[in-house]
Amino acid sequence: MNHSPKPWLLSLALAVLGAMGMALGSAMGSTGWEPWWQAAHDPVIWQIVWDIRLPRSLGAWAGGALLGLAGALAQGLFRNPLADPYLLGSASGASLGVAIYLSLFGGSVMAMGWLVKLGMTGAAFVGAVLAVVLTLVLARGVQQTLRLLLAGVVVGVVLGAITSFLNLWRPEVWQGMQGFMLGSTGFIGWTACLLMCGVLLLCSALAVAMARVLDALTLGENTALSLGVPLSQARVWLIAVIALATGTAVAQMGLIAFVGLAAPHVVRAMVRATHRWTVVLAALTGGLLLLMADLLARGLIAPQEMPVGVLTAVLGGGYLLWRMSRMSSLGGRS
Repeated sequence: MNHSPKPWLLSLALAVLGAMGMALGSAMGSTGWEPWWQAAHDPVIWQIVWDIRLPRSLGAWAGGALLGLAGALAQGLFRNPLADPYLLGSASGASLGVAIYLSLFGGSVMAMGWLVKLGMTGAAFVGAVLAVVLTLVLARGVQQTLRLLLAGVVVGVVLGAITSFLNLWRPEVWQGMQGFMLGSTGFIGWTACLLMCGVLLLCSALAVAMARVLDALTLGENTALSLGVPLSQARVWLIAVIALATGTAVAQMGLIAFVGLAAPHVVRAMVRATHRWTVVLAALTGGLLLLMADLLARGLIAPQEMPVGVLTAVLGGGYLLWRMSRMSSLGGRS
């Protein structure tokens, strides 16, 4: 007998928990608990809630949802539970983009003008997208999944080495890079928040539309082709969605580890569903995971903050290790 919850019921529960987390985030300040409902009587608190806490909480949820969605798509596309959104080299490309920007224009008069508008956000997004394009070029298209996977690993290693070289060549860049490498939600404003929410809506619609392709891929590529699934075109669209979701999240928050990898695992541990529901649930789970990590990052050593990427790495890695040990013990008894 199947006791797993209904996907729609689980989606509703995750959405409610996300809304509660955002309300909690709006009431948590650097000095501790400051209820947001007191803002109506204090203009200063209201401005802090509206301009800082609320966009940060909503942005953390949207960024986590983008990573969770991209992780579910990556694991479905590569048919590999260890695939994550950074598998195509987007993380290394974003890091290299930021390193180049800081090396060439950081702290220089040349950084004035339109380059300021581009900034680290634009450099990270462009770097992530170009890294994915380079992966596609090396893989000679999207026809072979294994070649695409290996090309992504190679691109990630090479671009990571170039980033390390730039950090050694320009040591002053490293301090600016640290915040990006560790990940942070502290600088998310309304512009970044609305951008991530808009991209999330677009990527979610495309992911749900492509869910039938992922369901067919679970049966194998040959079976999917025999069912009339246009695999080449489908892979292009799936990779485009993964690149857009990952690039947008990384550009706004830096490198957040394990959310995209852990969120689909949490979903599969709770419910069995088709990819149409899996991608939605992974997005909601990823948003909740990053939002909770952000609240912990703010509260553990207040008034100072921990980098949220460190917490997600520790918590996500710990969860996956627990899952692996549990699966091993169950396998040993079977």
